[in-house]
Amino acid sequence: MIGNHESIDVFIGLDVGKGEHHAVALDRAGKKLFDKALPNDEVRLREILDSLNKHGSILLVVDQPATIGALPVAVAQAAGVTVGYLPGLAMRRIADLHPGEAKTDARDAFIIAEAARTMPHTLRSIQIADEQLAELTMLCGFDDDLAKQATATSNRIRGLLTQIHPALERVLGPRLDHPAVLDLLRTWPTPEALRHAGRRRIGNRLKKLAPRMGERLAGEIIAALDQQTVTVIGTNAATIVLPQLARMLADIRESRDTVFTQVEALVEAHPLHPVLTSLPAVGVRTAARILTEIVGKDFATAGHMASYAGLAPVTWRSGSSIRGDHPSRKGNKILKRALFLSAFAALKDPPSRAYYDRKRAEGKRHNQALIALARRRCDTLFAMLRDGTSTNHERPQQLDENHRGTPGRRTRGRAGPHAVDHGQPEES
Repeated sequence: MIGNHESIDVFIGLDVGKGEHHAVALDRAGKKLFDKALPNDEVRLREILDSLNKHGSILLVVDQPATIGALPVAVAQAAGVTVGYLPGLAMRRIADLHPGEAKTDARDAFIIAEAARTMPHTLRSIQIADEQLAELTMLCGFDDDLAKQATATSNRIRGLLTQIHPALERVLGPRLDHPAVLDLLRTWPTPEALRHAGRRRIGNRLKKLAPRMGERLAGEIIAALDQQTVTVIGTNAATIVLPQLARMLADIRESRDTVFTQVEALVEAHPLHPVLTSLPAVGVRTAARILTEIVGKDFATAGHMASYAGLAPVTWRSGSSIRGDHPSRKGNKILKRALFLSAFAALKDPPSRAYYDRKRAEGKRHNQALIALARRRCDTLFAMLRDGTSTNHERPQQLDENHRGTPGRRTRGRAGPHAVDHGQPEES
């Protein structure tokens, strides 16, 4: 939500595009001050902001703050203009309140401007991110893309192996994470090539990258090859496809390792790193996602942060027949996934495991118990970030006021229901 909405005099709705944007500016009374298309160019954007600045303080709202909307956001922030973001789902619902069924850039820009003027609660504030977090966000996004490519390529390899030789896939498929297996597929990609190579050569090849399991895996491969005598149609094409897929998968994983090294350096250099990693099962990638998705946002309580992450239950009540709490289908999916997987990894931590077992004993299913644990850890995380302390209550020396807190407000006196102790958060 935009904090200084009452002091805004001009509301600009910007429907962003690759080549040009459409801007509509309204004053506080709803009078249209500007309604034109403008190129995706810094000079023209500055001219518009300068011309509208004579009417008073400006709020610029975009429908896409990243990619094609990154330049307008950067120009507005450099000019000292307050910038907001209208999420796509909220915009579609608001559009249904306006007459007409047309879908044009001009109409969308007007809807954004009108929402900025009359419905400030639908907006999300865009803060100026520091260079470190901006780099971390870009690298994490690239790492996510590489992870998807690695999964797709691995599935493609397993699909081809299942098609031409199911028994061989059962041996090699679960081990595609190992570089020795990818090297083997690049060298002898088909069952016939592996059979011709023989156990000794296969074992020697595998032992170069897998000295401990090479001989054993070679025996399993030969045993799998003996289970099928027929040649499936299309096996010859696998000679071309499989080596390239194996090479692609190896390159993708090498790229992920390079990105991980850069992400690790940025995370370790951040003042909140010792605070985040003091929580069990928070590694580099989880800490990076917490930094990119939480730092810079204002959460009044741990409940607000849990709701933002999609971990807080949603109450459904209507009359006397519909009553109950249901899991949220909304929230920040990236943050929710990071906290959920972190909670799963935390099952090796005795206190976390005890809490999980207690929830299972109460009748909750596995996923429900994990979400309950993730919510509990979210409460702990909020308290840690708010106070700038780790789970052992030690404040890192390099932590300053600019990085303290999910910038939530400090509570005085007795802690509220969501402001829990760092080590033993209040149970949900």
